[in-house]
Amino acid sequence: MKNDNISKYKDEFIAVGLKIGYLRRQKAMTQDQLAERAGISVGFLSQIEAPNMAVGLSLATIFALAEALEVPPSKLLEIE
Repeated sequence: MKNDNISKYKDEFIAVGLKIGYLRRQKAMTQDQLAERAGISVGFLSQIEAPNMAVGLSLATIFALAEALEVPPSKLLEIE
């Protein structure tokens, strides 16, 4: 993903990361638990959830996180 797209959609990427963190806490999961279940590193999950970082996500990562959180993938993209 090009950096200019990440910059262009910075607020949306941050909102998705915050949504992932919110859903993780609602499920009473730690970052370690979610990262393990989704097959990603804790460091990457931490970057995704950070409120000051815009991190691009692949569809595969979105699908894996949604499965680990037991929500439809579309739920992760419901941002306001």
